[in-house]
Order: sequence, then structure tokens, then C-alpha cells
Amino acid sequence: MGGNQSRISEVTLLGFQVDPALEYFLFGLFFLFYTFTLLGNGAILGLICLDSRLHTPMYFFLSHLAVVDMSYASNNVPKMLVNLLSKKRTVFFVPCIMQTFLCLALAHTECLILVVMSYDRYVAICHPLHYTVFINWRVCITLSVATWAYSFLLALVHVVLILRLPFCGPHEINHFFCEILSVLRLACADTWLNQLVIFAACVFILVGPFCLVLVSYIRILFAILRIQSGEGQRKAFSTCSSHICVVGLFFGSAIVMYMVPKSSHPEEQQKVLSLFYSLFNPMLNPLIYSLRNTEVKSALWRALCKERRM
Repeated sequence: MGGNQSRISEVTLLGFQVDPALEYFLFGLFFLFYTFTLLGNGAILGLICLDSRLHTPMYFFLSHLAVVDMSYASNNVPKMLVNLLSKKRTVFFVPCIMQTFLCLALAHTECLILVVMSYDRYVAICHPLHYTVFINWRVCITLSVATWAYSFLLALVHVVLILRLPFCGPHEINHFFCEILSVLRLACADTWLNQLVIFAACVFILVGPFCLVLVSYIRILFAILRIQSGEGQRKAFSTCSSHICVVGLFFGSAIVMYMVPKSSHPEEQQKVLSLFYSLFNPMLNPLIYSLRNTEVKSALWRALCKERRM
């Protein structure tokens, strides 16, 4: 009986259930945000690749963050845009599960990259004389490979646990993409093991890293306050403030989404929360880094001047 129930060919994404006129407005707004996400992160990635002055560990990890942001938005947003203009909002079950897998893998990767970036800033400010020892290219490559591999492996565990479940009707997901909690609501069996693994993953991927980031920046703050030069303090705050903004936006929305009891925010509010880490954060990250980072602005200015001379 469970085997027959689990044979789902397709599901329906309900998305945003609003008036048609509002759907067109949301399509235009989200399309604009998605375009800015691709252009902004693409520009950051291009500047880092082309400008040799940005070939440092800090910007190496920033380039990974740009790739994650573009990939995460591209995994979720295009289907949402199509559904805003289409009456038929079905998606085959296998691509739906693949979307869930990529969403989890990329979200985990972003969490860990933000932690690695905070560690990089901690070593640069608190132990500048030992920076090349603790943060060299071998360490950077090892951390990046481990981050991607661990994130995709953990996402695979979630997907395997989902596929063991039987599913029954109605095959409707009250979301704009195949988000894991919404997919689990389709199951006609107890999902306690899935919920337990999700909670454990949140502790190790959200709460744990967030605490590490907080500890890093508390120590960074004390180190900055000990700097005698006002110019040195300003530069240190400039390089770290952008990262703090990104961390607050990402971890804040994700923790509220997955750690706060679901009774405190209904499904419609969960969709809005999902927009923060699937669309708004990837769009804001390059803006925050470019507007608050003098090195990125200088690299952009050099690239524009070079283009004019050509």
C-alpha cells in the first residue's frame, strides 16, 4: 500500500495565491530582483577574476559566495516567475526533489562559507603577523572543497530520508518552490526522523556556525578597539561591517524559518521568510560588499577606466 502511495508523478506549486493583477506586479518586481542578483554577483565574480589585487583569500571566499548566491537564486526564482504567469503550476516530482536537494546543498554551503569568511577576518585582524601561516592558498582550497563536499553530502542525507517516505494526496505544495518542510507535508507517514535530522542540521549548520561567527566578531571588536590609529580602526571596521550585515540577514531569516516553532508563523509567512534567503539576500550581498568595501569599489573604478581607454 505504501509503495503505491509513494508513486507521485507530479506536484502542484500553489505559490502566491493573490489577485492576477498583483501576480503581474510580483513577476516584474521579482524579475528585477533576480536580474540584479545575477548582474551584481556576476560583476563581483568578474572583478575578482580580472583584478590581480583582489587575488587574496578574502576575495577567494567572496567569489565562492557569489557563485552560491547566483546558483541559489537560479534554482528557486525562475520557476517562481513562470508560475506567476501560468495557470498550470505543476512540476514533475523528480525535478522537485532535485530542487530541494540543490536548495539545501547551496544553503548549507553559504552558511559554512560565511563562517570561513569570519575566520579569515578574525585571523587578519587579531593575528596579522601569522595570517600567511593560518590562511594560505592550501588552507583556502582545503576549506572550500570541504565546505562544498560536506554541504552536498548533508543535503543528500535529507533527500534519501525524503525518498523513503510514502506520499499521498492532495499533491499540492503550498510554496513557490519545493522547500523541504512543504514537501514533507505531502507524506502520509510519520516524518519524525526527517524532522529530527532537520533540527540536528539546523543546530550544526545554523546555530553552531552563527555562534562561531559571533565569537569571532566579538574578538575582532576588542582587537579593533585596541588599535591606536583612527585610520586603522576605520579600515578594520570597513572590511568587517559588510560581512556582519550579510551574516545578520542570512542567519536571521534562516533561524526564524527553521528554528522558531511553526505555530508562531503560518505557511504564508513562511513564504515571505523564504524570499529573504532565496531572493533578497543573494541580491543584497553584492550591493553590500560593493558599497561598503573600498577595495571592490577601487577595482570597479579601475575596470571602468580601463574600458574607457580601450
